Amino acid sequence: MAQTARISTAHAYGTRPSHDYHATAISLKHRSKSANPPQLRPLSGIHGAAVRPRYVPPFSIQSQQKNTVVINGPIHETTATTASARGRAPNPKCLKKQQKSISTLNLGMGGFNAGPPGTDSGRGTLFRMYFDRGDLPIKMEYLCGGDKIGWTLDIDKLDYSLYLPLFFDGLAETKHPYKTYARQGVTDLLLAGGEKIHTVIPQLILPLKNALSTRNLEVMCTTLKIIQQLVMSSDQVGPALVPFYRQLLPMFNAFKVKNLNCGDEIDYAQKNNLNLGDLIDETLQVLELHGGEDAFINIKYMVPTYESCYLN
Repeated sequence: MAQTARISTAHAYGTRPSHDYHATAISLKHRSKSANPPQLRPLSGIHGAAVRPRYVPPFSIQSQQKNTVVINGPIHETTATTASARGRAPNPKCLKKQQKSISTLNLGMGGFNAGPPGTDSGRGTLFRMYFDRGDLPIKMEYLCGGDKIGWTLDIDKLDYSLYLPLFFDGLAETKHPYKTYARQGVTDLLLAGGEKIHTVIPQLILPLKNALSTRNLEVMCTTLKIIQQLVMSSDQVGPALVPFYRQLLPMFNAFKVKNLNCGDEIDYAQKNNLNLGDLIDETLQVLELHGGEDAFINIKYMVPTYESCYLN
């Protein structure tokens, strides 16, 4: 009775009894932390308005801040999943411009990288620039048997240190009329060059490497045929190419096993000679035959699966 009277008196005066605090303390002491998870409250800005998360680029300091969402890279991002770093809605036109600028930057930094089918891998060549300005002494002759280039100057009087590297630079072109002028021009210059070609060999290495790095089947096959013609154009060219095997042969090693396995079928495209693996073997044999005594050991170092044509 006395305890009931004390409780009623405490409620009457607006105070709580002392044993209530003791019971609450005991209940909080025995409950685990996982039973009371912290309640996440949405961030609020001015006047209690909810703040939208900010979209930040990956691998940045901003990605460690609060209320941020990491977006994908600029190459893999899509319109539905990305937004600008300021939290605004993504603009499809801006995303396309960013992807185009990034792809252009990658193309310029990596030379002529492999692109999807239909892309122009030779849009940055010096040959195209000189051709568009009209600085090359060539013209197109339309004949019954096909198109052929004509020289406005005597080909024997041309400066090979200038024009031969330019036409070799055009081997990476994949569009007409650039590729037609470049390939036929290289062929004509090699046929009429003779001893002039030997002194220009160091300037031809970078254009040949760029053409092989396109990973385009037509461009690579054409470049391999040009290398064979280059080696056999003069007796001094083969030994002069040996110090540059480290720049040319890595692509040979990467595509040496790329052969056409058609089984018992007939390959009607043999006349086009576009079998990359066979062309690489033929080119390596030509380099060994005309490269001197040091050619095989240098080829073997860069292409370990190559076997000497002298021993087999």
